[in-house]
Amino acid sequence: MLEVSQLCYNSNGQAIVDDLTLSIGKQEIHAIIGANGTGKTTLAYLVMGIYSPFTGSVFFEGEDITACSVSERAQKGITLAWQDPARFEGLKVGEYLKLSNKNGSRAIEDCLSMVGLLPSQFLNRSVDENLSGGERRRVELAAVLAMQPKLAILDEVDSGIDMASLPYIMQGVSAMKSQGSSVLLITHTKDALDIADRASLLCGGKVLQTGSPEEMSQWFGDHCVICNHINVPEEGSA
Repeated sequence: MLEVSQLCYNSNGQAIVDDLTLSIGKQEIHAIIGANGTGKTTLAYLVMGIYSPFTGSVFFEGEDITACSVSERAQKGITLAWQDPARFEGLKVGEYLKLSNKNGSRAIEDCLSMVGLLPSQFLNRSVDENLSGGERRRVELAAVLAMQPKLAILDEVDSGIDMASLPYIMQGVSAMKSQGSSVLLITHTKDALDIADRASLLCGGKVLQTGSPEEMSQWFGDHCVICNHINVPEEGSA
């Protein structure tokens, strides 16, 4: 479904993504885990086309999309849920989901239910600061479900939310796979790995290892959580 090959991206003379190669299969949840500042969000922006790589290529369904714009990638079925979701003052949740549900093939009520929000309580709520952080994340996931993208890039959707919302966030991500989407799940917590099919560990803009979620969770806990030299991978760890 997605293949990125030898991506490099620099900012202010510093390599943020460094010779990164990664592949994601059809209907796969692939988690990208790493400490803050290791290049995860930059990778998301490179896949979405917000940033252009200095070198390397991005292929989607076998097509080279490296030179494609954000809108062109969106038309091909790629979408990004931002780490800090935008707020739409005055817009109701139901209206927001209808904007996302362009083909009308999935009921917006179903999308809300998939993330644990009762349609009767949330369809007429405003998409603003009156929603809690967890509720706002869940509405954002419901919007992605309504889009039914081929590839959903989820940037830290589990960050800064209440613990009560976390199971519903994970439930929504799993529902994306069930409806046929592939998911690039970017996180810095081990909890999100429970629903992944595979996981890759990032450090210094490089993929150190790719393996089962269990293996990467163990490695992350044993090495990254206690690491005092972030972005300087241990020798022999790649």
